[in-house]
Amino acid sequence: MKATLDAAVVRKDFAILDRERPGGGPRLVYLDSASSSQKPASVLDAMQDYYETTHANVHRGVYAIAEEATARFEGGRRKVARFLGGREDEIVFTKNVTEAVNLFVQSWGRANLKAGDAVLLTEMEHHSMLVPWLMLAPQLGVELRYLRVDDDGRLDLSDLDAKLDGARFVGITAASNVLGTLNPVRQIADAAHAAGAVVFVDGAQSAPHIATDVNALGCDAFGFTGHKMLGPTGIGGLWAKRELLEAMPPFLGGGEMIRDVRLDGFETNDVPWKFEAGTPPIAEAVGLGAAVDYLEAIGMDAVRAHELELTTYAMEQLRDRYGDDLIIHGPGDPAARAGVLSFAYKDVHPHDLAQVLDQHGVCVRAGHHCAKPLMRCLKVSATARASFYVYNDAADVDALIDALAEADKLFY
Repeated sequence: MKATLDAAVVRKDFAILDRERPGGGPRLVYLDSASSSQKPASVLDAMQDYYETTHANVHRGVYAIAEEATARFEGGRRKVARFLGGREDEIVFTKNVTEAVNLFVQSWGRANLKAGDAVLLTEMEHHSMLVPWLMLAPQLGVELRYLRVDDDGRLDLSDLDAKLDGARFVGITAASNVLGTLNPVRQIADAAHAAGAVVFVDGAQSAPHIATDVNALGCDAFGFTGHKMLGPTGIGGLWAKRELLEAMPPFLGGGEMIRDVRLDGFETNDVPWKFEAGTPPIAEAVGLGAAVDYLEAIGMDAVRAHELELTTYAMEQLRDRYGDDLIIHGPGDPAARAGVLSFAYKDVHPHDLAQVLDQHGVCVRAGHHCAKPLMRCLKVSATARASFYVYNDAADVDALIDALAEADKLFY
């Protein structure tokens, strides 16, 4: 698969990548997009233009700029729906995937689960999928089950049917934020539906990097986060089938999510607004729409091809240079993973390693990556993680490799 985007051209749209380091020093090499991506000028310009020319509250005013603000806000929703392959009235804006999961768990879960039901998750899930269920399950008497992670960083599906027996909900990440593993979502979703379970896919690490069609995935609900896909922080969302959204009770109460309120009750608004209480993140929705435009202009197939080429290069170069001194967690086949490399170098603590790399301009994440159960499966307390995106190229990989050599000089 050949990359068709030029990272050097793309990088010109990201002013932060040209910033001068305090006191001079090496250029900024940003390898932490799995945590949060950088923002192109078009996203920042769209938000600035909204604030300078159009700001007003949405869905409420009948004056011109209020109607224009509403049009821009709903335009962001329309673009996201197109990007994910869903319907516009199936996109609920939230802060991020974390809020999307909490919304679904608290609304759908409380309304549909009873004592003795089972929920199936995986050992590689982000805390955003695990903790909401760990909170609700004991309250309802629900059993939590988990698909194991094998030695290659893939899900062990050998007992999938047994674990689906009696399950009403399946939560699965499309791509691991630690291992990079691309999970067989459609296979799991089909098996889950055959067992009578609803399927929620965490798309935080997949939607920014791989063309997404929620219908092709076969899921019932899908969470996404704007700040990982070139958009602003504070906005993401939940896609769910309309019939599910219609049946689910509201999650938050207040203004905007109502059609009528009396002293003895209320009537909810239509979906998706039923789940969007209060003034929404208007400028952020505009910025997210601009991020979708940017990614679609590149082409998601080109994004995936570029990252696969870069990940392959990085894995080959790291192995050639450091051999057994460096362990890369997750699938050995680059095609089976997203552009995420979690690694251990000799016995250097990941936090120390990240600090030394930063001195050479290389930004990587160090820690448990909000996946402590997976860390225990890997028998580590933390990893260092490099993650790639559209503005990275082979020179960034080379900078990582050279910085690791400097770390080796310091510690050994």
